[in-house]
Amino acid sequence: MSNQFDVIVIGGGPGGYIAAIRAAQLGKSVACVEKWKNPNGETVLGGTCLNVGCIPSKALLASSETFEHTAHHLAEHGISVNGEVQLDLAKMLARKDGIVSKMTKGIEFLLRKNKVTWLKGHAQFTARNSAGNYQIEVIGEGAAQTITGQHIIIATGSKARHLPNIPIDNRIIADNEGALSFDSVPKKLAVIGAGVIGLELGSVWRRLGAQVTVLEAAPSFLAAADDGVAKEAWKQLTKQGLAIHLGVKIGDVKTTQQGVSIAYTDKEGAAHTLAADRLIVSVGRVPNTDGLGLEKIGLAVNERGMIEVDEQCRTQLPNVYAIGDVVRGPMLAHKAEDEGVMVAEVIDGQKPHIDYNCVPWVIYTAPEIAWVGKTEQQLKQEGRAYKAGQFPFAANGRALGMAKAEGFIKMLADAKTDEILGVHIVSSAASDLIAEAVAAMEFKAASEDIGRICHPHPSLSEVMREAALAVEKRALNM
Repeated sequence: MSNQFDVIVIGGGPGGYIAAIRAAQLGKSVACVEKWKNPNGETVLGGTCLNVGCIPSKALLASSETFEHTAHHLAEHGISVNGEVQLDLAKMLARKDGIVSKMTKGIEFLLRKNKVTWLKGHAQFTARNSAGNYQIEVIGEGAAQTITGQHIIIATGSKARHLPNIPIDNRIIADNEGALSFDSVPKKLAVIGAGVIGLELGSVWRRLGAQVTVLEAAPSFLAAADDGVAKEAWKQLTKQGLAIHLGVKIGDVKTTQQGVSIAYTDKEGAAHTLAADRLIVSVGRVPNTDGLGLEKIGLAVNERGMIEVDEQCRTQLPNVYAIGDVVRGPMLAHKAEDEGVMVAEVIDGQKPHIDYNCVPWVIYTAPEIAWVGKTEQQLKQEGRAYKAGQFPFAANGRALGMAKAEGFIKMLADAKTDEILGVHIVSSAASDLIAEAVAAMEFKAASEDIGRICHPHPSLSEVMREAALAVEKRALNM
């Protein structure tokens, strides 16, 4: 094996492996370095997303939703189940693990198919040689080896942010990783953090039978979302049984072999103690930039541990790029993938571009929450004249037939040009429906364009058309 490569990618998560594949497609010799070990001690690809993030959490969300639907919602379809619906948690977790294994092995196949060299181990910079190339030491299962690359892509992702004085053992107190593998359903579950991960994992265990209490420090719920979406999400999630407390300040957290107690003050300053069997700490993520030897090549990180980059993910050093969770912008797998493709094409001499305003957000609760572009409150702050259209799924035949008629689609458009500025969805299929809005915004479409496109009937997608028509106050089914 050659120790010299055109491109070295540090990290085999969604950003890293996609960058490696795209660079290889463009004729570059590529190495991808990844050290992640699964519970069996095997080094695997996929990073946080595939191993303990996006993929396993969505598997559990689907399984738990099926369980709840079977136990509580079949009767409205005229279906009766004799006896009590039984939960086999071990089998549910095994299904989740099987999906993860299939996906990670699939990435390994893709790297082989594209002739990307996978180096198993931890990468750290050692020097920049006289030719301007970068030397990287890979410390893995065998003897350390040094490789040299002309272009470097740092794609090391992020890890869960932990709170001081709250030690994570992933048994009683868990971060996102441990919360995917509880060996039993806790009777009482506490969650610190009402963000994406906290709401998703809280929803999983609530459906399986846990009484869930979510403690959030922020004074408002889902502040990044459109206000209308946040209000609807609050209504749906609290109706399902999630107890969410805003504006809290966490005090002492004490654990025993059986459980945990959390002292906190509420937004009025009153003191409370919450007793629970398990606690999930979900308070954001921090970049994985430590231990890379960045100081050896003169590359610094900012106060948040992130690597500063320009609009095409170039660092201050020539031929060194950084993508995904280690740079500015939302920590989203699809954003990292797009940056990986962009950087590979920049290295090839192309001129790609990412419109970060067109990167969609999704929260996989039930109903799902998704949005792209500007919120209504952002447009008001900017002083931009806009018009809004909104249409409920309660007026959609397909949603009613599916017994999933909660939520709506809201579309925001420029008051003069009618260009779509933002789309916000609460619905059972928001993660799929938002793609139409992303495509429309990438092509600078007007709301009228969506309103004039034929949508299949009956389908949930008709609500997107009706929301577009509602921008001009001419929805057809309301």
